[in-house]
Amino acid sequence: MSDLDLQHWRLEVDAEGIAWAILDKRGESANSLSTAVTGELAQILDRLDVYTPKALIIRSGKDAGFVAGADIGEFTQLDTPEKGRALVARGWELFNRLAAVKYPTLALVRGHCLGGGLELALACRYLLAIDEPSTKLGLPEVMLGIFPGWGGMLRLPQRVGPAAALDMMLTGRTVDAKKAKKTGLADDCVPPRIMEMAARQLVLSGQPRRSLPVLQRLLNGPLKGVVASGARKQVAKKARPEHYPAPYAIIDIWQKHNGNALAAPEIVDRIIRSPTARNLVRVFFMQERLKAFGKESDFKAQRVHVIGAGVMGGDIAAWCALRGMTVTLQDQSLERMGPALKRARQLFERRLRDPLKARSAFDRLIPDVHGDGVPHADVVIEAIFEDVAAKHALFAALEPRMKAGAVLATNTSSLRLEDLRTVLARPERLVGIHFFNPVAMMPLVEVVEAEGADPRMVQAACAFVRQIDKLPLPVKSAPGFLVNAVLAPYMLAAMRAVDRGISPETVDEAMLAFGMPMGPIELIDTVGLDIAMAAGKQLAGGADAPACLLRRVEAGQLGKKSGQGFYAWTDGKPSKGSAAAVPAGLADSLVRPLIERVEQLVADGVVADAELADAGVIFGTGFAPFTGGPLNLGK
Repeated sequence: MSDLDLQHWRLEVDAEGIAWAILDKRGESANSLSTAVTGELAQILDRLDVYTPKALIIRSGKDAGFVAGADIGEFTQLDTPEKGRALVARGWELFNRLAAVKYPTLALVRGHCLGGGLELALACRYLLAIDEPSTKLGLPEVMLGIFPGWGGMLRLPQRVGPAAALDMMLTGRTVDAKKAKKTGLADDCVPPRIMEMAARQLVLSGQPRRSLPVLQRLLNGPLKGVVASGARKQVAKKARPEHYPAPYAIIDIWQKHNGNALAAPEIVDRIIRSPTARNLVRVFFMQERLKAFGKESDFKAQRVHVIGAGVMGGDIAAWCALRGMTVTLQDQSLERMGPALKRARQLFERRLRDPLKARSAFDRLIPDVHGDGVPHADVVIEAIFEDVAAKHALFAALEPRMKAGAVLATNTSSLRLEDLRTVLARPERLVGIHFFNPVAMMPLVEVVEAEGADPRMVQAACAFVRQIDKLPLPVKSAPGFLVNAVLAPYMLAAMRAVDRGISPETVDEAMLAFGMPMGPIELIDTVGLDIAMAAGKQLAGGADAPACLLRRVEAGQLGKKSGQGFYAWTDGKPSKGSAAAVPAGLADSLVRPLIERVEQLVADGVVADAELADAGVIFGTGFAPFTGGPLNLGK
């Protein structure tokens, strides 16, 4: 087999006559299915047609997982309908060929197995998943505005049933190794130490695949219409077809064409060349750019100390413990920490779904009234109330007790770092690490650099943010940084509209129709009207507060937390009346101040460039991702 001219694969045959096709994409840290990679797999299948093995096992030669998916860079070159159809045909035909070979085949899946990678694995007779935290299987193409066109829409419903398959394809959710085995996606799930032996045994076992129950087979056949109808209703609750056409296309191709996108070329053309797909691919690359911040630093945190057990501080501490760090949480008394510890326990139980792992995470979160964790911490995060004098007193007491190389960070949302660091012997070490509420849900963290800051500390802060699986966005120290600074004029415009007599429901509906995940008035209620008032004073440039806001704050109607704001809140949900017809141009008039503020912040250098500004506003506010960001609108 050594005479094959392969750049990305190795083909070996062991003593038992089993062929091992090992994917190790040249020059890349992770495998992806480029044209060159799939072309070489076709060469391997050509060779095995001539020299038939006892079996074929496909595995990764990388430490970083099985296959991350198709080569996303190739999507940007699909500028004609013919190129789009050719891309779909390449994978569809190759994986059908793999599925039809006479010898048994097995995908040995360790680490991420996503998109085209899972479609490759599904084309094998057997799928063996390795039981470790990094193993994740999924078809997240919908998050790029496209569909799994290389056989996923055909084979995943056959493996796990249509409801479970559509849930994965329509949400982009992944499953771990244990869940994969439980649902039938994987034939078995084994620890790494026995994976090669288990792969050999399974691929030569001759055992039949687990068949779907009769009802599931009916739902994947004669009763497809029932499942498709239910799926469309669920999708419609979250995504409008004019904004996100891909999930509707997935349902149609599965229901009407048995998962074969080539049977519906008009859908292929419409989806692959849609503005949504183009913009979501842009968002993907922006996200990859954010992930790269901090890579130059070798900083790695093991212990974190958080001061302030309020909603933000407590949830930051819980998130760090969830991500494997030992965290000391400081406040004035154990009683003040009680609510934070309760929320942390709920987070661990919900996210980890394993009592032992949840217990272990909770053990890593240590109440610390006296600040005993400060001298041992690699990162110290201040998250107390927004008062310069209080922060000065805290920083003056903290600095002499900290390790020399430790990061000192503030979670301030509105105060200038230059004003906070004046009491420090080494003022250049203070950085901002600004999280957003709710911490567990919001992916973005602003890393704030004051004038004259130590660049090593800024890099270390970015590395820490990546370590806890968040997206770092470097910004300069300025009022509101990026995210809060652009939200302020947007929320102000929404409340001015209410002052003009437009109902809160109509204002919200205008922006939901625009593509926002939440209307601005509901957002104000969620943030808190008192916080909106305080932020508005700092960020609105001296403008008078809207009358509708003043009236409610004076009446103690502070939004979700008080049960009444612009809306009445019950069990965490707002009670809304019917929206009136949305006036023409309302959405544009509401979003225009946000766009203008973003443009100004880029011009002022608060954020480095337009692409990073778009990324920050999307990941920090939920700004309609299908648009590609506020500065990409209309492009």
